[in-house]
Amino acid sequence: MDSKSHSEPHAARDLSRVQVRRAAPQDAHDAAAIVTLLDSYASDPRGGGQPLSADVRERLIPGLIQHPTARIWLAFDRAEPVGLCVGFIGFSTFQARALLNIHDLAVLPGHRGSGIGRALLAAAEEHAREAGCCKLTLEVQDDNTPARHLYERYGFRDVVYGHSGPTRFLGKSLAG
Repeated sequence: MDSKSHSEPHAARDLSRVQVRRAAPQDAHDAAAIVTLLDSYASDPRGGGQPLSADVRERLIPGLIQHPTARIWLAFDRAEPVGLCVGFIGFSTFQARALLNIHDLAVLPGHRGSGIGRALLAAAEEHAREAGCCKLTLEVQDDNTPARHLYERYGFRDVVYGHSGPTRFLGKSLAG
């Protein structure tokens, strides 16, 4: 999923109840949380409006486990999984250093706007700094105003090189 989840305004929650930690996809409970949260995200209009197919649900965890640069964080409100951040380590050729691309940031609808997305971003940033990454990257839909505001408040900006305009994230499907 190339779009980012949005964080709609919601009544303030007690973030002291929220725990963010690295996920262990080999662990059955974490694996189930990852699949459940990504399925919720995929079912949201911003994620395509369709639940994950049975085939994707079956291949997701083994694929993440086998992908050497995958980094996953889960947010829990007490014991309930409520948010997810999936990133992948990449490489900046212009800086000759690693980077962390946040591929998915998702918070369950009833928990959006309560700081969980920001807490997940903070966990990803802390990891990226510890790993010596030069930057965080992500993509977001232009019309996803709540997510854009979250990312901008967190310090993300359009990337501009030299005197050209903003850089665009493009994709090409290889599905038949």
